[in-house]
Amino acid sequence: MTRSLEALPKAHLHLHFTGSMRTSTLVELAETHGVRLPAALTGPHPLSLSPDARGWFRFQRLYDAARACVRTAGDMRRIVLEAAADDAAEGSRWLELQVDPTSYAVHVGGLTPALEIVLDAAREATALTGTAVAVVVAASRVRHPLDARTLARLAARHAGQGPGTVVGFGLSNDERRGTTSEFAGAFAIARRAGLASVPHSGELLGPAHVRETLAALQPDRLGHGVRSAEDPDLLRRVVDAGVALEVCPASNVSLGVYGDLAHVPLRRLLEAGATVALGADDPLLFGPRLAAQYRSAREDHGLDDAALAGLAKASISASRAPAATKRALQAQVDDWLAAAPDGVEGLARTTPA
Repeated sequence: MTRSLEALPKAHLHLHFTGSMRTSTLVELAETHGVRLPAALTGPHPLSLSPDARGWFRFQRLYDAARACVRTAGDMRRIVLEAAADDAAEGSRWLELQVDPTSYAVHVGGLTPALEIVLDAAREATALTGTAVAVVVAASRVRHPLDARTLARLAARHAGQGPGTVVGFGLSNDERRGTTSEFAGAFAIARRAGLASVPHSGELLGPAHVRETLAALQPDRLGHGVRSAEDPDLLRRVVDAGVALEVCPASNVSLGVYGDLAHVPLRRLLEAGATVALGADDPLLFGPRLAAQYRSAREDHGLDDAALAGLAKASISASRAPAATKRALQAQVDDWLAAAPDGVEGLARTTPA
């Protein structure tokens, strides 16, 4: 007997704006704006890519094709509202949605309007769905580090501690591109504003890249970070520093980092004492959403409900939710675990005395 994973209260800390889109929404926006979509974006999931530059190039082309369908403020608002609704249905009570406003600024009058549209939609989504939505502003490794500083200053102006505010600053795109240390200035700006440092590292590249990121960007969390498991000394350093890992099993497999979900080193990370927050990354391309990541932890790694509750609590602890929100959500996780597993009450009613 097990408990519903959709009913398990949790925080979602690794979800990208464009990649959160429903396939049906993408198709509708493409038709509206006259964009021809690659078949891979509307076909069966998940994608299966090679872990090299060629695989990433294919992924990036598909992502860019999806992003090209987002042309108006209404499109942007719709994505935020639907992401929150989908998260709410899967038990997410706090969502940190990651966005690079550079990609949409040209359509809505600049970087500031682009970010403000997302923040306003986050406040509306919070009120409508009950899932609190905050924002992580992410720079791209393929752009100049000065662009990252511009985004960090923008993020700092909208920094806050609750829904509809910026709570973190990230660095995304291909880990093999750019020089990590050159983005240190942008992260220093964000850190002074009280924003969490949440760069991607340790998925496409291994322990050496994680070390570089730890030294240069002083992260609070690592986007992915899963390959820290390959080096016990590094993993111990991550654990001792209290750096949380945003592990996204489905995307790890789709990008060819691991052959299947059972080979994602989730147990190794947990046994080492790492704080792990499961995430869906880009469900538009990789298929499974948040609850499926917990289901993989249960079915592919043998975690029982107590361990799954521990994962949910870790996601809440690693979030930038206000302290009172964290306490309330942690208590809800305890209530989930204290409740009878699914089917137990029905079984009791039908079992003869």
